Amino acid sequence: MGDDAARGPGPLPRLRLDELLEELQVRIDAVRGTRDRLQGLLEAVLSVGQELNLSQVLRRIVEAAVVLVDAEYGALGVIGDDRRRLSQFLPVGISDDQRARIGDLPSGHGLLGELIRHPEPLRLPELAAHPASSGFPADHPPMHTFVGVPIRVREDVFGNLYLTQKRGGMDFDDEDVAVLQTLGAAAGVAIENARLYEEVQLRERWMQLSAEFTGSLLSGSAEMPVLRLMVERAREIAAADLGLVALVIPGSDELHETLALGQNAAPHHDVTLPRRGTFAGAALAAGKLVTSDDVRKDPRVTYQPARWEGLGPAVAVPIGTRDGVRGVLTLARRAERQPFASAELVPLVGFAGQAALALELADRHRDAEQMSLLEDRDRIARDLHDLAIQRLFATGMTLQSAQRFVQHPEASERLMRAVDDLDTTIKIIRSTIFGLREQESPAGGGLRVRTVRAVEDAARVLGFTPALRMEGLLDVDVPAPVADDAVAVLGEALTNVARHAGASSAEVALVVRGRTLTLTVEDDGVGIPEVADEHRSGLRNMGARATGRGGTLTAVPRESGGTRLEWHVPLRPGG
Repeated sequence: MGDDAARGPGPLPRLRLDELLEELQVRIDAVRGTRDRLQGLLEAVLSVGQELNLSQVLRRIVEAAVVLVDAEYGALGVIGDDRRRLSQFLPVGISDDQRARIGDLPSGHGLLGELIRHPEPLRLPELAAHPASSGFPADHPPMHTFVGVPIRVREDVFGNLYLTQKRGGMDFDDEDVAVLQTLGAAAGVAIENARLYEEVQLRERWMQLSAEFTGSLLSGSAEMPVLRLMVERAREIAAADLGLVALVIPGSDELHETLALGQNAAPHHDVTLPRRGTFAGAALAAGKLVTSDDVRKDPRVTYQPARWEGLGPAVAVPIGTRDGVRGVLTLARRAERQPFASAELVPLVGFAGQAALALELADRHRDAEQMSLLEDRDRIARDLHDLAIQRLFATGMTLQSAQRFVQHPEASERLMRAVDDLDTTIKIIRSTIFGLREQESPAGGGLRVRTVRAVEDAARVLGFTPALRMEGLLDVDVPAPVADDAVAVLGEALTNVARHAGASSAEVALVVRGRTLTLTVEDDGVGIPEVADEHRSGLRNMGARATGRGGTLTAVPRESGGTRLEWHVPLRPGG
């Protein structure tokens, strides 16, 4: 026994040493794995933080999460403004063919909705076992293990990360949750930076449009082409499929949808509609921007809701200042697209206010030009009356007094003709003076003034200003009833050009010659096609006004294309 004690305990068993080495190797591998995972997390955070495009940031977050926790599938759901549903869902790991077979992407029901309602980390060994799980649609790949974590931007929950099917048949563990939470915190910062960057870019684009719009108006461009520019660029900036402008009709409860561009624009072009029961009217009633997730089913839209077929998300904003509202700008997207985000709407309100101010400044600018023009006309009228007419009158008197000294009959006749020509010239100048002074008053009722106004009014609908030529003593020789008919026929003719001709130019001529008034309207449009009854009724009305005064109406194709309409009436019965 003493000999055994002297020999000591002897060497450690071989098996115990192997176990220690194996455990040490496991720990070394764990340290290396942790190091590699931390390195991967750091690279993921740096990759996400370097991107400023929001859609690319979101895509990189999902891709990084899938790699970090070794999942087969991942997705990021962005919570909508209503805080109840997902406005975006970005999956990773599912092919385009699989997505097409699955159908609509999740909107936030079932288990995904659970994370929206309770934004806390959730880890499940079997996804289908959770009470909130609603199963999968047909052709959806099998998914069992699950982990989800919220992504916060400051204190607000922006969305959720969803990871499923950890590779190797393993369950997600606490370390996976910790890694995803760390990634989510970095993602929140990257998302906020990207959103701020996009908002700045969006505001800059709206400001550029405002400057372009204001500059065009103040440079003297016609209102309709500038409105077209506004709608086209607004559609582009807001990624809208339809854009339209409805102008307020003064003194009525109606709107005139003057311009519509994009998808399903035809039902909205050149339409008069009531304020009540329309989306634009709802914006006017509210006095501020209004939105709709589905304009087709919006309870505020009771007037012809079928006009919005195929469209869904919509926004309408009044165009006005403190002095009054000019109209409403409406933008809409296809039914399957996402609603307008709040970040997209804020600069739109500012743009609408600037657009209204630009329209008001353009009006004031035109008024100032009109006042200058009227002053020039007044000066010209005074000069014509005080100088030209007096000189002509004196010349005529001289010729008449000289006539008694002329013995040759032919020479005497020529002198009389010269005196008669001077009298006619004086009448023409006096008619011109009357016309010039008539336009000094906004309520001027001369035929020249009314013709100019009719052409200017039609220019807003046509999108261009027709050329105008006037000849003869229009304000002297044309009786008031005939002038009334001429103005009515001109308005009807130009309306037909706007609605049916598709013309890019038109010419108007109003001529008094002898005892006849002739109104001619020509356009370069599509000619005279088979048209609806209302167009024919317009022609019948114009014809009736001609025959009622013993005149004629003709409408014939032009050789160069388009139509020539001629309204020809005598100035006196039997003339």
